[in-house]
Amino acid sequence: MITINNLSKKYKNADRYAVNNLSLTVNDGEVFGFIGSNGAGKSTTIKCITGILPFSEGSIEIAGYDLSKDIISAKKNIGYVSDNHSVYDKLTGREYVNFLADIYDVSKELRDTRLNDLAIRFNLQDKLDSPIKSYSHGMKQKICVIGALIHEPKVWILDEPLTGLDPKSAKELKELMREHCEKGNVVFFSSHVLEVVEKLCDRIAIIKNGEIIATFTMAELEEKQKGKSLEDFFLEITEDAAVSDSNDDKSNDIAK
Repeated sequence: MITINNLSKKYKNADRYAVNNLSLTVNDGEVFGFIGSNGAGKSTTIKCITGILPFSEGSIEIAGYDLSKDIISAKKNIGYVSDNHSVYDKLTGREYVNFLADIYDVSKELRDTRLNDLAIRFNLQDKLDSPIKSYSHGMKQKICVIGALIHEPKVWILDEPLTGLDPKSAKELKELMREHCEKGNVVFFSSHVLEVVEKLCDRIAIIKNGEIIATFTMAELEEKQKGKSLEDFFLEITEDAAVSDSNDDKSNDIAK
């Protein structure tokens, strides 16, 4: 569903690449966790995958469509929940979801059914006709999730999706993520809540300084952890990578 080959992204006037030579594949039916510290390159990668940011080098395919050659077909297969609730505050929740449904050519019958079902699951049915500017942080997150799913995308991408959600809504979201993949779709998400990543994912990738330093299935991860929590293992492996980078820098200085 997602194929990334040698992706590199460098911002204007930056000294280094935000994402450097990144390659990974996300298979049908997978919940794929993408983890890393702040500034590691997670959000930049996600914005390249969704077509929000142009990239300097490499290629991205979404559901078989090359993002550089057929961006509309690729984007039709993506549902995206950002980490900053990019919504139109002056619209009501219903108007916002209908706006997205129009973009993706979702029939009135399907959109009404899906909106009603998702609003009930997130306890938002009584607020659909209120302006989004009156919503709490958590309610905005919920309407963004509903909007991202209204066209039942093959690729559902979430950047820090649990932020601001109450426990019941967080549970519903995790169940929706698993249900989405059981239909043969994929979920690609980043999160700092490593306990959720550990319980929910089929595979994970760890990114540091714009580069993938490890990719594991959960069975492989369990073997590598040797009884450690994912949090402890993550800190250990990223620290090891930092030491390795430091040694490489020293070697380069000596060579110079």
